[in-house]
Amino acid sequence: MNDVTIRNATCEDAESILTIYSYYVKNTAITFEISMPTLDEFQQRIAGTLTRYPYLVAIRNGIIVGYAYAGAFVGREAYNHSAELTIYLSPEEKGHGTGRKLYTALEQELSVMGITNLYACIGSPITPDEYLTHNSENFHAHLGFTKVGTFHKCGRKFDRYYNMIWMEKILELVPDTNS
Repeated sequence: MNDVTIRNATCEDAESILTIYSYYVKNTAITFEISMPTLDEFQQRIAGTLTRYPYLVAIRNGIIVGYAYAGAFVGREAYNHSAELTIYLSPEEKGHGTGRKLYTALEQELSVMGITNLYACIGSPITPDEYLTHNSENFHAHLGFTKVGTFHKCGRKFDRYYNMIWMEKILELVPDTNS
């Protein structure tokens, strides 16, 4: 049973969210961020996201155990029906269905906003190692995302190169009025 609740994040959640994120910055190549952002920087990131997109947290027993948010895809007006998604869970929270629950809630909110194209930018190992596996790619594929592109050796962390892949999920096909 998944006794996790999902709610909208606030800037006051930044410290708990940053604690989760810090694990990934320090110990993985899941994020290509190398230096830890400050609490103030993270609060500004959350506030900036909330001006236009949903930012959700998952709570178990009163503790934030994961978060997911959407952001602009490319940042041009013609892409307003598209969004890039991000998700992080506390390491011990994996395998409990929390990631699926967060993404499902995020997709529902984005759909109501008229966003139909979802994208995920995912670190991908050239060869799986102790810092990066194919788990993120597999998670997204399990939720209906399809791999659409690879950028080779574009990230460097822990003195090794990593690829970056893009995955997409189309919530609703919009009729093409040009045909």
